[in-house]
Amino acid sequence: MAKMSLEDIRAVVDVWEQQFVELGTRKDIAYVQVFENRDAMMGASNPHPHGQIWASRSIPNEVMTELRGQQTHFKEKHEVLLCAYLAIEVARGERIVGANAGFVALVPYWAVWPFEVMILPRRPVARLEDMTAAEKLEFADILQTVTATCDAVFETPFSYSMGLHPAPYDEEEHPEWQFHVHFCPPLLRSATIRKFMVGFELLGGPQRDITPESAADVLRKASARTLATT
Repeated sequence: MAKMSLEDIRAVVDVWEQQFVELGTRKDIAYVQVFENRDAMMGASNPHPHGQIWASRSIPNEVMTELRGQQTHFKEKHEVLLCAYLAIEVARGERIVGANAGFVALVPYWAVWPFEVMILPRRPVARLEDMTAAEKLEFADILQTVTATCDAVFETPFSYSMGLHPAPYDEEEHPEWQFHVHFCPPLLRSATIRKFMVGFELLGGPQRDITPESAADVLRKASARTLATT
């Protein structure tokens, strides 16, 4: 996506939307997961850019964890958790990577991967198909910004796993849910040194190699270099 035109990325967004609608309306589907593994370092077997869509009868574990957290916050605070969180991050500014009229890219304070990024809409929107035409173009734009920025960090095609998290398609209402995207890149200190989850991290719990604030600073500077050369 870092090298694709905005129009071509928007075309991909349109296909994602079509598949969310087609699969999400099936009675035997509870969740639709769009994701992309980029580069052999992330286990991608195909050298060309590609993504996958998995549709499952049950809600996946990671999504269920997010769902329970958002439901609890919505019940207790009467607000959408990720919308409230975004307002805090925008006010602080130190973990923001990039933004446009409809979306913000940031390094979440709980980030485990070295240059982990989350994309959030500025307004409450549960699913991709709930976005306006303008927002879908802005979504394509922020995807291009994030991927190009990551490539600029070590001046190499950046490896990552990226996934879209819409609300579940379980025939329930989800006023608590905010659509978001996760980018989890493994590169740590250079184009060839990656972070591995081993030892205590594998058996005990993940440890941060870089703070979210310093990661966001590196990404902002990389983004500035990218803009200066385009």
